[in-house]
Amino acid sequence: MKHTVIVINGKGGVGKDTLCDIAGKHYRTRNVSSVAPIKKLASLCGWNGEKDDRSRKFLSDLKALTAEYNDFPTRWLREQYEEFCISDEEVMFVHIREGSEIDKFLDATGGRAVTLLVRGGKRMPDTRYGNDSDDLVEAYKYDYYFTNDLPLDKTEEAFCDLLRSIIDKNGF
Repeated sequence: MKHTVIVINGKGGVGKDTLCDIAGKHYRTRNVSSVAPIKKLASLCGWNGEKDDRSRKFLSDLKALTAEYNDFPTRWLREQYEEFCISDEEVMFVHIREGSEIDKFLDATGGRAVTLLVRGGKRMPDTRYGNDSDDLVEAYKYDYYFTNDLPLDKTEEAFCDLLRSIIDKNGF
């Protein structure tokens, strides 16, 4: 069985989670986000799950602080990756926004992960969120790009085609 690890990125509202759900219909998947453990910390500070721009900035800043302090987000992702490698899952999606954090995770996998940027969706390409984590997603050089601008049935077909080619070329 092949394992494939894909760092998936894109601005909010482009359909990353929908694409991961589509993949889950065809493959055994694990879907993790580098901000998941940060959200737990944020809730201790009073954040109650809002997805507004102010909250997105708070999460971005908190993640940056924990990354600088002890590399917490990458250490947490490395644990998720190690669990994936011994599981029967086939595809692991890892949501990471920041280019420097993507590079740390790629290093942690020994280069076994690839990167994918998703474009399209509900928000305009020039939408600004007010934090570097969201605003600079286009600044990274990704291995693959997917434009999510088709009806859902056509999106599923197109994304599964891309996913098959990624797995064939990069599975381990």
